[in-house]
Amino acid sequence: MTFSSGATTFFTAEWAQAVRVAVDDGPPQEGKLPSYWQWIDRARSGYTATWALGVRETGAYLVLVWKDGTCVDAHITTDPGTADYVLAATETTWHELRAGADPGRVVMYRGLRLERGDVLAFFRVIYFFIESLAALSKVP
Repeated sequence: MTFSSGATTFFTAEWAQAVRVAVDDGPPQEGKLPSYWQWIDRARSGYTATWALGVRETGAYLVLVWKDGTCVDAHITTDPGTADYVLAATETTWHELRAGADPGRVVMYRGLRLERGDVLAFFRVIYFFIESLAALSKVP
């Protein structure tokens, strides 16, 4: 249950662990106001939830477990289980994200759709999610 994009393979156990580290570190902060990053820090502090990010064609999910603002687990599965938020995109959308597509646009234009979870609670921290998606998309 892996994808290949040229020489890069993702949706593997190794990739999931690299993603966990990347989302924990967050993306580079250049080009955005300090107040934006302060908002992200506030949204992240104490954040506890589980995200299952899926691929429609394969049924593969990257599950990210957040506890108190830290990503404590990441793994690949075919069952989103009891994830608080389940989102899915096509293989094409995942490849576009990895090729540099704007994560905010991908979510805004429903390329990556929330399929399960409390919509209002999810969108209260949407920029934290977008920045995590940005960090995830940069993992080789």
